[in-house]
Amino acid sequence: MLIQLILGSILIGTTSIAATMSWWGLEVFLIRSHGWVTRRPHGPRLIAILSLAMLWTLMVMTASVWIWALALWTLDIFITLEASVYFALVAFTTLGFGDILLPIEWRLLGGMAAANGLLIFGLLTAMLVETLRETRLRQRGDRR
Repeated sequence: MLIQLILGSILIGTTSIAATMSWWGLEVFLIRSHGWVTRRPHGPRLIAILSLAMLWTLMVMTASVWIWALALWTLDIFITLEASVYFALVAFTTLGFGDILLPIEWRLLGGMAAANGLLIFGLLTAMLVETLRETRLRQRGDRR
């Protein structure tokens, strides 16, 4: 049990650091694109920024699932990489189909992957909202 908790905590920490560092990189890009974002027409530029942020979010979510999948596969919990990716995705998104289960000695990792998914989804949702807010403020000239 302790091994699972330690490993799960390391995976949660890894995905959290990867997500925050990635968004920091996006923020640097968005700050540098300030001049372009504030020029008219605002609508297409807002759509471009939000599309980029959505793709960035998808990339972070995909990377997080792969981190979990590779860990599960490396530990030989699943025989195939495909099964590891599938389980990680289903657990991370909290779908929990139940068609592929962790062995009893590793079952705590399923809950930890689901908790990690909830945390990352929450963080990324907050970042998307913040990106929209900041972009609109800059376009209106309220913030430079």
